[in-house]
Amino acid sequence: MSVSALSPTRFLGSVSGFLQVVSVLGLLLLLFKAVQFYLHRQWLLKAFQQFPCPPFHWFFGHKCLYKVDQELQVILKQMNNFPSAYPQWIWGTKVRFQVYDPDYMKLILGRSDPKAHGSYRFLAPWIGYGLLLLNGQPWFQHRRMLTPAFHYDILKPYVGIMADSVRVMLDKWEQIVGQDSTLEIFQYITLMTLDTIMKCAFNHEGSVQLDRKYKSYIQAVEDLNNLSFFRVRNFFHQNDIIYSVTSNGRQANSAWQLAHDHTDQVIKSRRVQLQDERELEKIKKKRRLDFLDILLFTRMENGSSLSDKDLRAEVDTFMFEGHDTTASGISWIFYALAMHPEHQQRCREEVQSLLGDGASITWDHLDQMPYTTMCIKEALRIYPPVPGVSRELSTPVTFPDGRSLPKGVTVLLSFYGLHHNPTVWPNPEVFDPSRFAPESSRHSHAFLPFSGGARNCIGKQFAMNELKVAVALTLLRFQLLPDPTRVPVPIARLVLKSKNGIHLCLKKLQ
Repeated sequence: MSVSALSPTRFLGSVSGFLQVVSVLGLLLLLFKAVQFYLHRQWLLKAFQQFPCPPFHWFFGHKCLYKVDQELQVILKQMNNFPSAYPQWIWGTKVRFQVYDPDYMKLILGRSDPKAHGSYRFLAPWIGYGLLLLNGQPWFQHRRMLTPAFHYDILKPYVGIMADSVRVMLDKWEQIVGQDSTLEIFQYITLMTLDTIMKCAFNHEGSVQLDRKYKSYIQAVEDLNNLSFFRVRNFFHQNDIIYSVTSNGRQANSAWQLAHDHTDQVIKSRRVQLQDERELEKIKKKRRLDFLDILLFTRMENGSSLSDKDLRAEVDTFMFEGHDTTASGISWIFYALAMHPEHQQRCREEVQSLLGDGASITWDHLDQMPYTTMCIKEALRIYPPVPGVSRELSTPVTFPDGRSLPKGVTVLLSFYGLHHNPTVWPNPEVFDPSRFAPESSRHSHAFLPFSGGARNCIGKQFAMNELKVAVALTLLRFQLLPDPTRVPVPIARLVLKSKNGIHLCLKKLQ
């Protein structure tokens, strides 16, 4: 019988009955979710019963403690009350275990727990499942595949490329600044490190620093840094469908596309270059492959090449990690030296005695600047480029003090907290390069600017070389002074940033 044949009374009765069924099913689903929420919360409360923490709301967690961009300050405060670690309740059943003790760090980093899915999955639309997000055997295969790209024979000639990129930046600074002029340095350093990674790892020709089109990629990375960080902490943005219709979701989608267009062009350009016999001859003479060439030429264990999806994921990952983290490190090192002129001058004198006017800097020079290296490491301690990483326990763990956690708990390894832990580093806020003197000793996991264990940063030697080159050449040409009117405020993102930029007074040396 058709609906049109039903009497209005019977039709309304059918609709009413249907709505009642839907209402009952909705209530049952809501009840099921409430029970599920309660049981999971009780499990978490039991899991963390050995670890005290500040009072928290049953749903909003520690939100009242963690005001916007105050996470780092809160961690420093809680270290005094909760030695080693404490649970941070974000909302409802979302909780992570904050760790800043070297023994705890050593234990977790020595295991093979995967990256915490809840924290890292929001990065997947941007950087895909490359070396940063992969776990298990696929991660091991990619790590083994890419390790030769960081052999010292490959890294040696990169020093000259790094120096050229730094000089382009310093030339721009000379044109911009007058006597005692103030400059926001991070934006320029970011372009310089992108220029370096494009030339070293991706065989780019031309200067990124002199081409305005790359500023849009830099901005996309900055946007995604912020959007990804805040999405993890927003209850209403956890669902992909809901997030996609929000203003943040639309902005993220636009930034993802821009970043992908950039990396697709890099891959396409290199593929075109490799069709030239002369380019192939150059590769044969080098006898080792650069990062992108490894990805393009490699064969997996089954004989197949990397899929376009896997290839782009690795390029997106290293494009981001290879320039943004290094830019953060260099910027904060410059700020630390500006704040401590006596150490800056000692570094300058060391570099001058080694390089003269800096016309040439080579691989061999990098190990002949011990005091400058000590200052670089001390700045990385106070301002670690990556504030922390997280893991999801795949098996239960018992810590050295006898306390334990079950499988499934998310652990946040706070490198920022570790580096400012007064039980590990006495007077942690004091800039003291002697902590890294050759005769000094410390816990094996007290200093982790590049993480630790099997999943440490694959490009840490590349990064350290670039830091040394940038510091050495800059100190030969400029005196770095702080801007007392704009003191940078460290904030936690995927990479350590300043809330108000990093402004320095640059005084050109005669």
